[in-house]
Formats: sequence, structure tokens, C-alpha cells
Amino acid sequence: MDRMTTAPDVLYAAVLLAAVAHAVWNALLKSVDDRLLMMTAIRSVGLVYGLTMMWFVELPHGITWLWLVSAVAAHLVYFVLLIESYRLGDMSVVYPIARGSAPLLLALAAFVSIGETLSLGQVAAIALTSLGLFVLVFGRGSRRVAILAALATSVSIALYSLIGGIGVRAAGDVLSFQVWLELLLGLSVLSYLPIARDRAQIAHFVRRRAATGLAAGLISMAGFLAFLWAARYLPLAPVAALRETSLIFGAVIGTVAFREPFGRRRVAAATLVASGIVALAFLGRS
Repeated sequence: MDRMTTAPDVLYAAVLLAAVAHAVWNALLKSVDDRLLMMTAIRSVGLVYGLTMMWFVELPHGITWLWLVSAVAAHLVYFVLLIESYRLGDMSVVYPIARGSAPLLLALAAFVSIGETLSLGQVAAIALTSLGLFVLVFGRGSRRVAILAALATSVSIALYSLIGGIGVRAAGDVLSFQVWLELLLGLSVLSYLPIARDRAQIAHFVRRRAATGLAAGLISMAGFLAFLWAARYLPLAPVAALRETSLIFGAVIGTVAFREPFGRRRVAAATLVASGIVALAFLGRS
């Protein structure tokens, strides 16, 4: 029996909270020099959570294990691509491209793989939201390699979103699926750390960035739980589109924390994205 409410208003609010959470932890990741260690810190929080909660949820069964392993693999690819994208380009360029194209890719993947169809209005709303996100980087003259890395990241986002959505439906319990996913992800990332960093580097990071890593991990974990909760009941593409409004919150964070301008282009993009949100929320009720 699933333990969480299915009220549409609560689900849409959860997706928007997930968007805020995603923008915040990405900004924290971008703000540090050693992003691999920050990502490891984030996943370590998930590992502790998984080890604590595994005693209170059911053990995955049958096909759920396949979806969990697939979700772990997709997330690991995403982590690698995200870190590389931030090395190659600015957050204000990489983040919009990666998040903006993911809903369209997910809509296509969901249609091909599980036959999930959307109304014409929902398709238009997703396209409007994605268009608004792309406006944020239009005409910036960004490095081609950074754009390609961001596009590759968007493919991995669509992939882990699709797998996570299908997996949580197969599991039948949002909390159980997330607990085991966090556990497996944390173990996978931590097993690689000794190969990539020595003890001195790790100790230095812990002294300087432990609190930041803890905060980013808690925010990331809470945000993905909110996404899985909504994906358990709502069509995957609209849920993903709403989550990608994290770019609006990311733009605000960039303005305040990274002193990036919020000019006319971003105002126009925010208007397009907001319109898409309203359309998705309204159409999702019908």
C-alpha cells in the first residue's frame, strides 16, 4: 500500500518544491572547486538515509531490482555528464540547456517505451515551457563543447526520469523505491572515490565543505523524493516539465549568489515558463 496522498494540488506543489531544491543543490555543486567530492558528499547523505530507512521499508521484489539497477546506472552517467558540463561552461548556459530539453526528450521516450500519450494542450504546454528555458541561453555565443555536454546531460536526465517513473510504479511504494535507490547510489559513488582522490584531498574537502555537502545532500534527496511521489501518479512528461522550472529559481540564485544579470531576455523566458506551468497545472486536473 502506498503511504502518500494522491491529491493533485499537493502533487503539483511537491513538483515545484522539487524544482526549487534542484536549483539550490546545483548552485552548491557549481560553487565549489572539486565537484566530484561535492557530488560524493551529496550521495553520502543519501547513503546514510538509505541505511537508516531500509529497516522500515519492504525489500524490493522481482522486476523492481532491474529498475533500481537501471536507475543507478542512469544517475551515474548523469553525475559524470553534469560535472563535466559545469567544468566546460557557466551554470547560466549549461543548466538551462540540460533542464530545458529534458521534458521534450522524456515525452518522446515515454511515448515510445510505455505508450504514454498526452493531449494536444499538454504537448503545447511542455513545448512552451521548454521554449522559455531555451530563451535564457539564446544568442549567448556559448562554447560548442559546453552546449554538446549540456545536451548529453539532458538525455541522461530524460533517461533517469523515465526509469525512475516506471520503477516507482512497478515497486508500488514511492518511499521504498527511493530508499533503495539512495542506498545503491551512495555505495556506487563512494566505491569510486578512493580511485579518484587521495586521503589528503578528501580530508581537506571535509574540513572546508562538510556543512555545504550535508545541506546539498539533504536538499537533493528531498527534491527527488518529491519528484518520485508525483511521478507515481501523474504523467511523466508534465511532471518533468514542471520540475524543469527549477531554471527560474536557478536564475534568481544566479543573480543573487553569482551576480548574473536578470535582463529582458530572462524576464521574457520567465514569462514563457510561467505560462507553461499554469497550462500544465490546469490541464493536469482534467
